[in-house]
Amino acid sequence: MSTSAARRQRWAATMVGHGAGLVSAHADSHATIATGTPVGRAEREAFEAATLRPGATLSHGAGERLHPEEPDPERTCFERDRDRIVHSTAFRRLAGKTQAVVYPRDHQRTRLTHALEVAQIARSVAAGVGANVTLADAIALGHDCGHGPGGHAAEEAFDKFLPAGFDHGPWGADTALASLNLTVQTLDGIRNHSWSRPAPATIEGEIVSWADRIGYCAHDLEDSIAAGIVKVSDIPAAVAEVCGVRRSEQLRTFIGALVATTCATGRVALDAETAGALAALRQFNYERIYTRPESLQQWQAVVTVLQALVEHYVAHPDDMPEAHRCEADPVRSAVTYVAGMTDRFAFEQAVQLLGWEWDRLPRGIGHGA
Repeated sequence: MSTSAARRQRWAATMVGHGAGLVSAHADSHATIATGTPVGRAEREAFEAATLRPGATLSHGAGERLHPEEPDPERTCFERDRDRIVHSTAFRRLAGKTQAVVYPRDHQRTRLTHALEVAQIARSVAAGVGANVTLADAIALGHDCGHGPGGHAAEEAFDKFLPAGFDHGPWGADTALASLNLTVQTLDGIRNHSWSRPAPATIEGEIVSWADRIGYCAHDLEDSIAAGIVKVSDIPAAVAEVCGVRRSEQLRTFIGALVATTCATGRVALDAETAGALAALRQFNYERIYTRPESLQQWQAVVTVLQALVEHYVAHPDDMPEAHRCEADPVRSAVTYVAGMTDRFAFEQAVQLLGWEWDRLPRGIGHGA
């Protein structure tokens, strides 16, 4: 019998698990836990009330939704939000959307991996200060679901078509995730995570605002070093001397300082020295990564592609799926459709519908890639 055939037989043999009556996943399963009734929503809410610090957002008494729903018997309102986001199409599509590198490949971050890293940072800070970890997690996972393909360039592209402009935070809360009927607390954190927006209403929302900046400053630098865009020796002393040159060192410094300062002052904030290092890191990234000539060329190429796609769909709405067509507002419906695309799908549409050549697309994008 071949190795592959034997492997298939072993896999097929586990079809119904192990044991009769009480079925386990493993033939030698031995782990146990004390018996008792299931730990449902009421018990989880009581645990929050007993363990979270004053100022944290409690699930009990929260959870207002645009369309009222009966509480879930097992999960808190914020656990439901997190679950809905993780299983949503908007979240799944983040795997194919730009973080810092257009049309990311291989090990480079995508919007999805960025969201996961921000969630890890937010959870760590929330746990350290006694805030609601689950709410912070839900906001962090959903915070970038409003991004279009090609990163922040999409916002400039779509600004042309919307009277109020396009901002990925409000767009995510009010459009991309609207069908999930999330709680007002989660939506507020998503809507207002950017530092240019009004402050979030919850401490957990403010934690995610910091986690987002800490996350992208550290990992965009790491990706750029790996890509040869900058070198470790280029990192300013104002950064290296305070938080080191490696992502792990930087995260340890920023998370630790954010927890310490928040616990000492009651405000989600950094001390001046650590905040200065984070600002210096962001400034370095801005000058050497985000606004280098190659990045600006990519930016303009993305803007051109996305605007051409929106204009095409406004003129040819039948080229969109029927669910996206809206005669009352054809422009917004076209923007909504294009904003939901992954990088790959948007650029493929430019080739198929607009007759673009692959070499007209942003660098890093090629036929068959």
